Amino acid sequence: MELCTASVSGSAQWSHISTYDRRLRHHGYASSCSRVSQRRRQSSFYVMNAASAGALPSSKKLTTRTNGAVVRNISSDKPSSAMEQLDIERGVCIPFRKYTPEMVRNKVLGSRGSVLSLASRGVEIIWKLGLYWSALMYDCLVGRDEEIVPFRARQLRNLLCDLGPSFIKAGQVLANRPDIIREDYMNELCILQDDVPSFPNQVAFSIIEEELGQPLERLFSRISSQTIAAASLGQVYRATLRETGEDVAIKVQRPGIEPIIYRDLFLFRTLASFLNGISLQKLGCNAELIVDEFGEKLLEELDYTLEATNIEDFFENFKDDPTVKIPQVYKQYSGSRVLVMEWIDGIRCTDPQAIKEAGIDVEGFLTVGVSAALRQLLEFGLFHGDPHPGNIFAMRDGRIAYVDFGNVAVLSQQNKQILIDAVVHAVNEDYAEMANDFTRLGFLASGTDVSPIVPALEAIWQNSAGKGLADFNFRSVTGKFNQLVYNYPIRIPERFSLVIRSLLTQEGICFTLQPDFKFLEVAYPYVAKRLLTDPNPALRERLIQVLFKDGVFQWKRLENLIVLAKENVSKMSSNPALKKNSLQTVTSRQTLKKLDLTDTIKDGARMFLIDAGIRRQLIMAFTEDSKLHVEELVDVYRLVEDQIDIPSVALEVIQDLPSVARDFMLSWSDSILSDRQY
Repeated sequence: MELCTASVSGSAQWSHISTYDRRLRHHGYASSCSRVSQRRRQSSFYVMNAASAGALPSSKKLTTRTNGAVVRNISSDKPSSAMEQLDIERGVCIPFRKYTPEMVRNKVLGSRGSVLSLASRGVEIIWKLGLYWSALMYDCLVGRDEEIVPFRARQLRNLLCDLGPSFIKAGQVLANRPDIIREDYMNELCILQDDVPSFPNQVAFSIIEEELGQPLERLFSRISSQTIAAASLGQVYRATLRETGEDVAIKVQRPGIEPIIYRDLFLFRTLASFLNGISLQKLGCNAELIVDEFGEKLLEELDYTLEATNIEDFFENFKDDPTVKIPQVYKQYSGSRVLVMEWIDGIRCTDPQAIKEAGIDVEGFLTVGVSAALRQLLEFGLFHGDPHPGNIFAMRDGRIAYVDFGNVAVLSQQNKQILIDAVVHAVNEDYAEMANDFTRLGFLASGTDVSPIVPALEAIWQNSAGKGLADFNFRSVTGKFNQLVYNYPIRIPERFSLVIRSLLTQEGICFTLQPDFKFLEVAYPYVAKRLLTDPNPALRERLIQVLFKDGVFQWKRLENLIVLAKENVSKMSSNPALKKNSLQTVTSRQTLKKLDLTDTIKDGARMFLIDAGIRRQLIMAFTEDSKLHVEELVDVYRLVEDQIDIPSVALEVIQDLPSVARDFMLSWSDSILSDRQY
């Protein structure tokens, strides 16, 4: 795989990229985005062109110029390994990894007594899984395989618990992988609990002292005698910092867990090598690739320094959002096996009655939660991968608080762009392109014939969208989608299984706290606002695609977008959490109550003058069916007149005229020169 270096100068094309780049560097990732915070700036880094939305042409190496720096793509020849295939799907390459199959093999085989340990563990796994598989085969032979499914599903859950932490984690992953197991088994694994007996306090305290290099009593004036929570990889205590008197949570890794994880990953991948044929037939990819995805995430969870970085990045992303609380991390008290963070004094979402009794505005809290989740996914590209009710708190002032950042996922700029493409294609009912989006995101192997999938996608979307916002929910759509991926050679990439789990979990929290809450009634207005107001060139292009269908301007769709976007602004500006926690001036709060279309109007005027294709389309929109569409234009103006300060917008447009005139002359010159060449 060919790599090259590129400078890290210039400005990024996407918002909030500095956090994205920082976190990629900590993982060993690199992206084509070039802006990075000063505290982690590096002179050069390995890149691939993550901004490209399309598949790489075969047998070519592409060179792209980004902000003056020449960036060469990874060779687009067939990837030489499962890990390289993952890099291409993600839109990033990873020159320095926490996980590689070779590293796992060397670490396992290089340890003393490794052969005996592997042999005994291998026999245990094969024996227990073999007995379970034999029972399934017997059920099929006697014709009772369907009626006994609930029992076998419970049996599988208990078996995974018995086999230890690696298998518990594997079960949690399978609970979100309808491409691998059927839905009734998934439902059983969804209740797979990570809770295990805690290990002794003295062992935990010794690990803290060993990791931090100081006696416990010198660092903390108080520490709880019992664990607050215990899981397969570690456990949590509450303590008070001696130096500042602040209450903190201490997360301590389970002793001896790392060699067990490495050993099981080695055995997983060895077993996967024998299942590649079946996996290629059923999922369109090697079984080894699935193990590599799982192993990569599992080793990330073991590294508490990475989790500390995750917390810092979330804190940076939401630092200006008064509706979201991210705990502060104390890196001076943390290490690879110990993590100290601010104690969150809130109400867990597992206790809806306490939330209501605390006088928290439930609908406002849920609106804040949905908006925060969508910002993570579509704006930051860094989202919480495990937002179950125990990891989300309701603060008494209405804010939402997150804890446990060991399992987070990153979406590259390329992936975010394709996701937005998929939304646009769904809106335009372009199901063939929607199926191609699945290929570009890694759900389908490159070159797969998508024609059999198109009718199934159309049936799922039309059946769900036809019910309207009132009855639409992700769980029903996911159920139908699960059937699709189980019947076709579709693989759900690990990061998108986390996206699906995240959305389903948060929708479930919404329904628990307020059964009639409409998730999409918050999500749609947010997306509408992003499309209308985000100055990103890629989103501007998607807005145009939404507004034009088959070359015809969709006046009603524009009106609906404006109405939805205004609804989002109204809900967020009147949210109790915002009112209680905002430190902004009166002027800025008044600005938040309006839909800021200044940049959109400026960009629209610029595009009208410079882009002949857009100009032609807009003129046709005003004169379709041999009539002037003045009435539609007036309707749109009435929707936005209370949102626009016309004098200030006009002033900004006038100030931008010299730049527009220059671009217009350059565009005109290019067109003249192009015509002369022909």
